[in-house]
Amino acid sequence: MQKKLISSLTAAIAFGSTAPALGASNPFEDVPQNHWAYDAVAQLASDGVIEGYGDGTYRGDQEITRFEMAQMIARAMAKNSLSNSDKAMLDKLAAEFSDELTNLGVRVAALEKKTDNVRWNGRVRYRFISQHREGDMAQKKEANVKYTNGSSHQNTNQFLFRLQPTLDINKNWKGHARISYYSDADSAKNVNTAIMDWLWVEGQYASTNVKLGRLVYHSEADYGLFIDDPISGGQVTFGKDVKATLTAGRYQFNNGEAGTGIFGWNKDKAISYQSAEVYNDRKARFTWGIGYHHFSADGLYDGFGYKGSSAGVWAAGLGYRFTPTLGLFGSYTRNVSIKDADGMNKGAADHAYSIELDYKGASPKAPGSFGVFAAYRYLGPAATLYTTHRVFGGMREGDKGWEVGASYTFAPNILGTVRYFSGKRISLENGVSDLNRSALFSELTFFF
Repeated sequence: MQKKLISSLTAAIAFGSTAPALGASNPFEDVPQNHWAYDAVAQLASDGVIEGYGDGTYRGDQEITRFEMAQMIARAMAKNSLSNSDKAMLDKLAAEFSDELTNLGVRVAALEKKTDNVRWNGRVRYRFISQHREGDMAQKKEANVKYTNGSSHQNTNQFLFRLQPTLDINKNWKGHARISYYSDADSAKNVNTAIMDWLWVEGQYASTNVKLGRLVYHSEADYGLFIDDPISGGQVTFGKDVKATLTAGRYQFNNGEAGTGIFGWNKDKAISYQSAEVYNDRKARFTWGIGYHHFSADGLYDGFGYKGSSAGVWAAGLGYRFTPTLGLFGSYTRNVSIKDADGMNKGAADHAYSIELDYKGASPKAPGSFGVFAAYRYLGPAATLYTTHRVFGGMREGDKGWEVGASYTFAPNILGTVRYFSGKRISLENGVSDLNRSALFSELTFFF
């Protein structure tokens, strides 16, 4: 396979370009001057991986076409003995310019796929979470919860086996599913749960994408601050460099939790949900987005006595990558529908924000790669529905404080992650002080 790849690459470089495939993007379009690829190529050039224009020069102050960029990437892909960081950066560039590399004759995964129209991937994961939540007494005592002075200390040990099939229906449509099997190692009954929380089809027509079914939903404009959880319905996305996404359907907590944040509707029933988002390419050096989310249910705010049966939440996000490996990202959401209630502090609940500094990032395919981050988050419970910071960390809606974390790839497809949160619970009652919260989150994942 490697010899065939190198042969194709050598032929492509020797004979120049081939005719572009029908329907592909214009290979002679200039790469925008502020595109992150220039910094990535400059770094690879300084490492001796990329050789520039063939004359040994790299003119980083001049715009070049996507085709010229792909030529440099193709030459670099033929090299051996790359460092893990250079390989990870080259893989990212190859994904960005995959159409142009295909036109050059460089064989990519799409040309090597099996004749079988069902492709499988998945993971095996162990996750450990240790949480200390002051004043968070449960109504009944669990075997793994220690109680001291109105506080709880809970350790969670969980194993996961997950399969994610992709079904090739035709040239425009694909099907997706996710089947997860959880095992709770802390339960005396050794509780095991199997669920299918994704089941959707996806159609791609030029720059328009359509999804139907129980689909994965991550609020893009705010980097997942508002929601990162499946919904049942439909979604349409238009555009390439600037995208607009419209989503509508029914939402319910797929993990059977009693509820999050302040929302107290009957969790056995789904809520009506709609959203609209506009945002630019998430791979760009400067990223931005704005969105609006609306959902409704009888007794929506019953959990804490607020009034109203609907919520309208505005969301926005900004991000800037100083280099290909260092970026700062901020997001903000505000619930403009929540109404005052006696004895309650609406101003503490109606907004949320996150400010995060990222350095590098671990890739399962690049052993030795790593990433670290530091963030401050305020997760107002009326402005977050099921935040991504709950999915991948120890924070919950209604928490505020600092979070730091790191990830590391120990070997191909073996990734470790650790995060630590230290902060407080946001008090919603007038005259009640905030309570301490902390959590240690760790997981080890084996991909296949």
